[in-house]
Amino acid sequence: MGLFRSREVIGIADDALSFVLEASAETHPDEYMGFLRAERVDRLDADLDARSSDLVAVDVLVIPGTTSNPVSATVRENLVPNDNRTVGSVHSHPNGVLRPSDADLATFGNGPVHVIVGAPYERGDWRAFDRQGEPRDLPVLDVDLPDPEEFFDFTQADIDAEL
Repeated sequence: MGLFRSREVIGIADDALSFVLEASAETHPDEYMGFLRAERVDRLDADLDARSSDLVAVDVLVIPGTTSNPVSATVRENLVPNDNRTVGSVHSHPNGVLRPSDADLATFGNGPVHVIVGAPYERGDWRAFDRQGEPRDLPVLDVDLPDPEEFFDFTQADIDAEL
């Protein structure tokens, strides 16, 4: 099943990006922050030219207790779940600057893709970066998520096989 193998994040779901843009606009003038969660390509209803184990960022995990102001957002690390579907972070820059700050770079080590969205939070007001803060390509993909019953369809035997 590929639960623990390193995989490439090949895109972000259109619905996930729309959520981030809307949440950032609602939070403005304060920063918005969340974590990108991904699903394997072979579990999505999409015709993508990719390996079945590649990943698409499909939703955003919002952490309770996150505080924000116009220049930063702080996540209570003790409330961040150990989620093997997390592939990076997403946050807004209310000033509209679409490049990572030094503080951003300090948090970019957790995951291969990090998205910054900026005011006025329109479709073109975002950029993706790698762990080092270098711009990276992250296509917006039109994908349908699997049924919730199938979404978490793995067993202990699947986990044991990966170990």
